[in-house]
Amino acid sequence: MHKLQQYIGLGVLGVTLAMTSCKVPAITQVTENKAVPESFGSGQDSVNMATLKWRNYFTDKNLVSLIDTALKNNQELRITLQEIEIAKNDIRFRHGAILPTVGARLGMGVEKVGRYTSQGAGDASTEMKPGVEMPEALPDYTAAAYAKWEVDIWKKLRNAKKAAISRYLATMEGKNFVITNLIAEVANSYYELLALDNQLEMVKQNITLQQNALEVVKVQKEATRVTELAVQKFEAEVLKSQSMEYGILQDIKETENKINFLLARYPQPIPRDKSNFLNLVPATVQAGIPSQLLANRPDIRQAELELEAAKLDVKVARAEFYPSLEISAALGFQAFKPTYLMRMPESLLYSLAGDLAGPLINRNAIKAEFNNASAKQVQAMYNYERSILNGYLEVSTQLSRISNLEKSYDLKSREVNALTKSIDIANTLFNNARADYLEVLMTQRDALESKLELIETKKAQLNAVVNIYRDLGGGWQ
Repeated sequence: MHKLQQYIGLGVLGVTLAMTSCKVPAITQVTENKAVPESFGSGQDSVNMATLKWRNYFTDKNLVSLIDTALKNNQELRITLQEIEIAKNDIRFRHGAILPTVGARLGMGVEKVGRYTSQGAGDASTEMKPGVEMPEALPDYTAAAYAKWEVDIWKKLRNAKKAAISRYLATMEGKNFVITNLIAEVANSYYELLALDNQLEMVKQNITLQQNALEVVKVQKEATRVTELAVQKFEAEVLKSQSMEYGILQDIKETENKINFLLARYPQPIPRDKSNFLNLVPATVQAGIPSQLLANRPDIRQAELELEAAKLDVKVARAEFYPSLEISAALGFQAFKPTYLMRMPESLLYSLAGDLAGPLINRNAIKAEFNNASAKQVQAMYNYERSILNGYLEVSTQLSRISNLEKSYDLKSREVNALTKSIDIANTLFNNARADYLEVLMTQRDALESKLELIETKKAQLNAVVNIYRDLGGGWQ
């Protein structure tokens, strides 16, 4: 009879395993597209400046000091570092699941069962050694060690650990991406601050020029050469420029506070050299070839690692359909009186069991988890491809921007020179009654606008070389 029960049990187990293995869904194989164009455009070589350290790329000592402070104090970067710690601890957790669990147990209890029950009758009929009296209410004292181990037959636990490692590496690349963007944001804000300083200086110079012109017009009004209308027009222009001055001062304050926020400190002056802004020469750009983006850009590398983790998650979810083998064991002492605990072999307890269990009916939850993992794998693949495409387009855009800004700055400089000369000419003609006061006003206004635009163009040039360095994947070294 005992053997018949064994055969029946083995038969049921075999049927269970067969049915389980037949209904396991296949893994959807995803192949990401890593193909990129061979170049960003004509005239590009294979040298990529992304490998250049940021300390060597930025030469302004004040800017380098600000970046150093940001890398030490920035809260977003510190948050990212904690995400790395979380991912590192997840690896430890997954590694621990592979190893056996060993523990110790000390227990104490008491139990009184009815005399006319199977357990009570059995306890009453138990013969004890001479001198050993069995109490009516049975205490229970236990001291034992136990172990439990899930045998990783289908590599479910090992794949989960590999996925955790990939995510840890992805968080490392995420940290690099945060560093790259942080450095670029500090540098762009710093150049914006320098541009505002120079615009403020231009406006102050223009206010002085306009006030001088206003005094001349007032004298000419007294000489009846012009009317009150001309005086009011010149005075309105002075007031407009003074209002613009306060607007720039507010922009300077906001930009300083933005930099202080990136540096994680309360408002304080930003040290900077305000002179020679228009003489700053943008760094030479070496874009290299697009395929280097796959190795240099942290966001692309992060997306690739997250895709690897998603693929492993699918394997882990698929392994849930298979039976799992769990081995448990215990060894210790158990008795109803503490003085009997160490009596051998009467108080000795031990156990060894192996459980093979697998889902057979109503596996909808496991199927849903597998389908979710598959969908996230496809999602990660599209995110990886999008990261590559986005990286290429960002570099292409910045290269075009750098080229066009260089030509625009040259033309804008010539425009400023021409309008600056026209101011003296307009004033001379006006003083000799050969030009209308409106011509003087318009010439001064056009000259100011062109000078402000020239500064904006210079700022855009400097921002572009910062952004191309970031878009190529540089800045985190």
